[in-house]
Parts: sequence; C-alpha cells; structure tokens
Amino acid sequence: MSATQRQRIQLQVTVPAALGGRRFDQIAADLFSDYSRARLQSWIKSGELTVDGQSHSAKDKLASGAILALRAELQPVDETWQPEAIDLSIVFEDDDMLVIDKPAGLVVHPAAGHADGTLLNALLHHCPDLNLVPRAGIVHRLDKDTTGLMVVAKNLTAQAALVAQLQARDVHREYEAIATGVLVSGGTVNAPLGRHPRDRKRQAVVNREGASSGKEAITHYRVLKRFRAHTHIRCLLETGRTHQIRVHMAHILHPLLGDPVYGGRFKKPAGASAELIELTKAFPRQALHARRLELRHPRRAETLSWEAPLPEDMRELLAALAADSEQPVR
Repeated sequence: MSATQRQRIQLQVTVPAALGGRRFDQIAADLFSDYSRARLQSWIKSGELTVDGQSHSAKDKLASGAILALRAELQPVDETWQPEAIDLSIVFEDDDMLVIDKPAGLVVHPAAGHADGTLLNALLHHCPDLNLVPRAGIVHRLDKDTTGLMVVAKNLTAQAALVAQLQARDVHREYEAIATGVLVSGGTVNAPLGRHPRDRKRQAVVNREGASSGKEAITHYRVLKRFRAHTHIRCLLETGRTHQIRVHMAHILHPLLGDPVYGGRFKKPAGASAELIELTKAFPRQALHARRLELRHPRRAETLSWEAPLPEDMRELLAALAADSEQPVR
C-alpha cells in the first residue's frame, strides 16, 4: 500500500434510527468518533463529508437512513507529538497491529504534566505512519503504573475493527492483582462508574437516587491464592472503564495493594514480619498487571491471544507474601 493510499479516507455509514433528527455535526461525531469534532467540522465545511452525496450545513438536521460519505485526505493528526526513541517490549506485530507489554511508569498518552516520554511518542518513533492514525493507533489504555498487554492499531481499517470489538465486548482481557484483605471467594462487581463528585481526577461508583448516573461497569474476579492479609486475584473485564478494577475492588473494601489513589491509609498486616510490613508499605504502585489479551485479528478471521508474565516486582511481592504466610502468627 502506497503512502498516498494510506492517507486517503473513504468511509460510508447510514444514519441509524436512534440518531435521526439530530444535527449533522452531532451525528458525525457519533458515527466517526475516531476523529475530533474540529476535524469533522472542517470536513463538513469543505464538502469532504457529505449527506446523500450533497454538502450540508453542520446545523442541518438529518433523517435516519441518510448516507454519510467521508472522502478526505488524511493529514498528520497532531504535529506537536514528537517521536522519541523509547524502548518497547513488542509481543506481536504485523502490518495491521502490534501488541506491547507496557512497563510500570510509562504514561500512555501525552497530557498535562506528561507532554513527552509517553507510549504515544515511542510508537511514533517505532512506526512513523502512526501519525496518520487518530491517537497514534491507541484504542485502549492502561494506567501509568499498571503493567501488561495493550493492542495498538497501525492503520485506520484496523483501528475501526478493534474499536468495534471493544465496544461489542469481544476483546477478552484478564488481569492479575494483589488485593488487601482476605477474600473468601470470587465474585462480580456490577457498579456504574463516573467522575468523583469532588475530585475530578478520580473515578467513583456513581449512583443518584437509586438509579445509575455513571457508565455501566462490570468486573469479574476470582481468588488465585490467599495470604495472611492479602489475596492474589484474577480479574476479567466485561467493560473497560477508567480505573475500573481499582475502583471496584476499593468499592468492595479490598483495594489493590500499593494503590496511591484508591488504597486509603496503609494498614499493617496483622501478625506480619517487620520486613513484610516495610515491603508492602513501600510498594510503589498499584499491584495490577494486564496478563492476557485475546481478540480477532482486524483483517483476518482469526482469533489471537497473548500472555505476559507478571513483572518482577509483583513476583517478588507474591513470594514474600507466601513466605510470610508459612510463618506462625506473631
């Protein structure tokens, strides 16, 4: 595929009944969510985004069944994002996507306080053509200090296919974590999430007068091993909300060990050695790792899966917890 072909966008969608009667620009934002509202507005004005083959004003209301066609030349998404030579642990790569094993401490996307040194900067260095794909192909995120597997799309076709799988909940994501307290058994947390009412940087289980005012969020968890005052768990995401596992485990009063945001005040594990108390108190991040990823290849009818072993810091922590549990209660 030539550079010119890669830079051309040719998409066509039909306005569903649920969106009929809304403004052109609002419908476009829903149906072409990979692109910013500003970019869509510019395409509407230039006539590159049409309705039934005709140019329309952004404020025009459209009927269901109308056909939106986008024929545009794709320019770099954001020229302020600079490539940086940051090492990546690549688990899989082909012409359509790559899967990486993200280390702790690596921010996924530039933001206030993290303008560079991010995964996005590293991806642009590894694959310069990603500057032609929204968000450099990033279709889902991990928190800065969460480790493990992430998939990145390398072209628009792959990105649309992977986003569709995520929205349909067809991407299988398993995590391993260490929770504080001893869980008796596994279970499911079905509690809607939204922004914390007082701290906009945090997420929270959000309910209003008994009805959900947040987004649906479902986490399944099961016990892998119990320790004196902690539990090694495996979590399966049915939805993928920001900080979902961290908030859900804190909601059931078993926050993740080391979580600086949702973990609450440190509590000494009863009967633990001084060494273990110091180790758990000093653990520098939430003990959370994206262990397994399974999805359909965006171009081929093939299901692929990958696993990433626990990082060294979590392995050492689990070994210390196991050793402590074998000692008599102090």
